[in-house]
Amino acid sequence: MSKQSKRREALVYHAKPRPGKIAVVPTKKYATQRDLALAYSPGVAEPCLEIEKDVNNVYKYTAKGNLVAVISNGTAVLGLGNIGPEASKPVMEGKGLLFKIFADIDVFDIEVDTENIEEFIQTVKMIAPTFGGINLEDIKAPEAFEIERRLKEELDIPVMHDDQHGTAIISAAALLNALELSEKSIEDAKIVVSGAGAAAISCTRLYLAFGAKRENVVMLDSKGVIRNDRDNLTSQKAEFATHRKIDTLDEAMVDADVFVGLSTSDIVSPSMLLAMAKNPIVFAMANPDPEIGYDLAIATRKDIIMATGRSDHPNQVNNVLGFPFIFRGALDVRATKINEAMKMAAVKALADLAKEAVPEQVNIAYGETRLTFSKEYIIPKPFDPRLIAAVPPAVARAAMESGVAKEPIEDWAKYEEQLLDRLGNDNKIVRLLLNRAKLDPKRVVFTEADSIDVLKAAQIVYEEGIAIPILLGRKDEIERLKEELEFDADVEIIDPKSDEQLEQKNKYANIYWEQHKRKGVTSLLAEKIMRERNYYAAMMVNEGDADALISGYSRSYPSVVKPMLDLIGLAPGSTRIATTNVMMTQRGPMFLSDTAININPSAQDLTKIAQMTAKVVKMFGMEPVMAMTSYSNFGSSKDQTATKVREAVSYLHKRHPDLLVDGELQTDFALNSDMLMDSFPFSKLAGKKVNTLIFPNLESANITYKLLKELNKAESVGPIMMGMRKPVHILQLHASVDEIVNMTAIAVIDSQQKEKLEQKAKK
Repeated sequence: MSKQSKRREALVYHAKPRPGKIAVVPTKKYATQRDLALAYSPGVAEPCLEIEKDVNNVYKYTAKGNLVAVISNGTAVLGLGNIGPEASKPVMEGKGLLFKIFADIDVFDIEVDTENIEEFIQTVKMIAPTFGGINLEDIKAPEAFEIERRLKEELDIPVMHDDQHGTAIISAAALLNALELSEKSIEDAKIVVSGAGAAAISCTRLYLAFGAKRENVVMLDSKGVIRNDRDNLTSQKAEFATHRKIDTLDEAMVDADVFVGLSTSDIVSPSMLLAMAKNPIVFAMANPDPEIGYDLAIATRKDIIMATGRSDHPNQVNNVLGFPFIFRGALDVRATKINEAMKMAAVKALADLAKEAVPEQVNIAYGETRLTFSKEYIIPKPFDPRLIAAVPPAVARAAMESGVAKEPIEDWAKYEEQLLDRLGNDNKIVRLLLNRAKLDPKRVVFTEADSIDVLKAAQIVYEEGIAIPILLGRKDEIERLKEELEFDADVEIIDPKSDEQLEQKNKYANIYWEQHKRKGVTSLLAEKIMRERNYYAAMMVNEGDADALISGYSRSYPSVVKPMLDLIGLAPGSTRIATTNVMMTQRGPMFLSDTAININPSAQDLTKIAQMTAKVVKMFGMEPVMAMTSYSNFGSSKDQTATKVREAVSYLHKRHPDLLVDGELQTDFALNSDMLMDSFPFSKLAGKKVNTLIFPNLESANITYKLLKELNKAESVGPIMMGMRKPVHILQLHASVDEIVNMTAIAVIDSQQKEKLEQKAKK
């Protein structure tokens, strides 16, 4: 992707369909005049008066308790430097988005137009009554130290400068685990810190809090080793000045146990690594390019434990592991500050989580058979769903034990349930999906690549490393559209009707004729059929010239299904095909089957659909909890449409007792666990959170999924084709670019799965 194209895409993302990345959303009813009278005048006077009586009631009647301000003056924005408050706003909005999707914390971003320390402090103090917490962001050192110190002292709500403490907390967790694996103690470890900015100072202070010795630390800035005989040191740098008579990084690295880099790229050489002690720990966290490349480092020292700030290598030190969950815990006990005890509790929670058994969902997302505590896994992955239930409780407990919690938690089990419920519709499953596809991208044929949305999707999957696209369509039109999109990659373009493809087309036609000559297909008809894109693409997948196929953007679903059934056929052991859609709902991902194929399935068909759907749910790293739906509950109707569902459930209970499925059930009972428990406590689903609905017919399934999509704006992944011998997936008519990208990831994962099954069968 060209630099200009990347720039344009970034600008469009932030500008369309409406500017910015966050919005204010009403949380109360507002449909009637009565609602509005309660929301504003005259009803709003009552909570105002209650807060006047007791200011703490502001947490009871307003959003303060779940509202954080992300505040900057734009003096140290990412790698851009001092670009000013307005230019920093996209970054602050982005931070707000991360707060929301990872910990369900609402954010107002505040950009302050001053570089004067006192003015900045007074501004934040004056607006502080609005917020439950303050996240300081992208403020240059040394001013950042003084601003944070003063605000922590003078405000009674949590304040944290994430640039300082976020990296410190995550890297400290990684360091504790790395030292354990290398059988070293933090008290004896010789630590070299490259960089002396806010993050480096905060990291080193936190390491000292965990037992590192000041005399074992060597810190460097752009001028070299910070020695106690250097002039004009800031108070922060002087804090870590060494008495050792060394000047360079080369000298500092001799016999060092730990290197922590928060500086600039490519300053550590292989010879420096070789000079370090046995089992060296190297955290090269400069972004986007580390102090030494990961591949070079591990090739230089086989005994190294390596971490970076990058997502494409093991052990990513990513602040998103920390700040959302630390503020979540602090807000939930109404902490007056974020103190050292709370930060240290977050460190220990993260370190401990890396030692626990990893959920299958995380293994699947990262393409691992089994992630276990090791040199390649010393800190949890950002996609780990356990983070929200592990870090906030640890932070909350520390706040309570250190005496800064105003609203202690009493029922910890209930609190954990509340935290897990906050995960909601944040599209984590889509991120998992895309990440998993990237681990082993496959060749995917796009049969309608001369449609601009399909080509745009192909461009995205290529540039993101999700798949290797093969573009089918009119070559001149595809090349014109590629130029328009600035899609300059050299990807394969095929026009089945062109003379260039005559030899290949005839080859496919002959194969097709051999397979169908006793079914009324002539050689001439086979050649004609192979000019049709879907047949040509299906033959490519059949013959191993492509790994998967995406079609259906501009053609009706039945017209695309026919060639797939004709050429690809059913998977071994399958008796029919079906589809499922994954809907990103407020309660989390919901699988709906069958949304596109079987018009009126029999009881036997429903059992097959349920079994196939269960496999897809597991493919997403989730345990299927399935309700077989109807208009009746457990025999309340004797009509055939209800009894067939009951028969399917009975069969599944007998033949597949390990499958968590029940019915027939009305949808509200299936989704409302309290209703189900009250009325049908005997159900296998009682007390469970249903994540899969199997519908009695196509009509009900298709209507439901499209209602959810349009009325609730729930994102959909699907229809996912189930039961096919090869990875072929058919889009809904005029699917969006995002939907095509998601379906491509599904096709890639499907190909990965089928490849593994084939390899297993050969063994």
